[in-house]
Amino acid sequence: MNKRVITIVLDSVGIGALPDAAEYGDAGSHTLGNICSARGTLNLPNMSALGLAHIAGSNLAKPGSEPTGAFGRAAEQTAAKDTTSGHWELMGLPMDVPFRTFQKGFPAEFIRAFEKRIGRRTLYNLPASGTAVIAELGDEHVRTGSPIVYTSADSVFQIAAHEDVIPLEELYGMCRTAREMLVGDMLVGRVIARPFTGSTGSYTRTQNRKDFAVPPPGETVLDALKAEGIITAGIGKIEDIFYNRGICLSDHTHTNEEGVDATLRFMREENFGFLFVNLVDFDMIYGHRNDIEGYARALEKFDGHVPELLSAMKNEDILMITADHGCDPTTASTDHSREYIPVIVAGSGVKPGVDLGTRGSFSDIGATVYEYLTGKAWSCGKSFLPEIKD
Repeated sequence: MNKRVITIVLDSVGIGALPDAAEYGDAGSHTLGNICSARGTLNLPNMSALGLAHIAGSNLAKPGSEPTGAFGRAAEQTAAKDTTSGHWELMGLPMDVPFRTFQKGFPAEFIRAFEKRIGRRTLYNLPASGTAVIAELGDEHVRTGSPIVYTSADSVFQIAAHEDVIPLEELYGMCRTAREMLVGDMLVGRVIARPFTGSTGSYTRTQNRKDFAVPPPGETVLDALKAEGIITAGIGKIEDIFYNRGICLSDHTHTNEEGVDATLRFMREENFGFLFVNLVDFDMIYGHRNDIEGYARALEKFDGHVPELLSAMKNEDILMITADHGCDPTTASTDHSREYIPVIVAGSGVKPGVDLGTRGSFSDIGATVYEYLTGKAWSCGKSFLPEIKD
């Protein structure tokens, strides 16, 4: 098969508040537009040329030329704003019942049971910024050996520990225990190991983060493509999000630059039909830390790679650039924001200048991928393949 699809998720690069955003505390959120407004400029010439600036409500200055790609935005069908449900819906599996969140921390009886299982007391158990909580409690953790448990507005149970106090394998074991316990009525999207190093006043999180997800509750486009004999590949944390399901090849990169490098390498050297990429820095390093300037620079740096990605494409390739939720660094919150996601589609066989409008579900992306690679309709979402292909 010569057909390939490369879908790149710019993690958290939302493009405007969804109509129900106020119910999530996210009224006025607009990750891309608010960064541009706060900074005064956002230089994204390559994505804008493809159609990013033409997306409804983008708040970006339109270039003088017509878009060379197709463009639009998509709303999340799942009543959530977390990474896992966002990616599952991108792959054609919206959730009927979203993961639970714990805005006041996890129940005391659960924490007691968890502490008994791991043989250690825990600290904190409240929503927090990860960098802030290790700055506040790092010394106490080092002194007591008690891991720091915290959550956020998203469906996560996070455990922070100094690598010299709790070795990585022990921390990962704690996370596996929490994952076993957080099921049923306590189901959360991810348990995350958040190791750090350093000393008083200079604690720093390391790249040894590890996510412990749950398997998707139904078939995803990845599963179906693999069953069809199509080689699927994941870059970044894709394998974690999908519980290693439906993925034939993977490269667990940790940064945007590593992710782009791996994407280019796969496009030039690997045999695949579908390549699914997550670029995490926008969310992990800049969005959650309300770093407007860092976020802007990361966007501009990725935009600079777009010509390389386009040059690496083969004749029947389709490139999609999208997101999974928002994380507006201009707001007081350090959590994800409930936003539309951008949809940019490029390729030699893609009709230029097609406005895909506002899609009713992230699943439209998965449905399009599936139809293009198999010629079949997906059970959820509406493929936009007929709109972009001659």
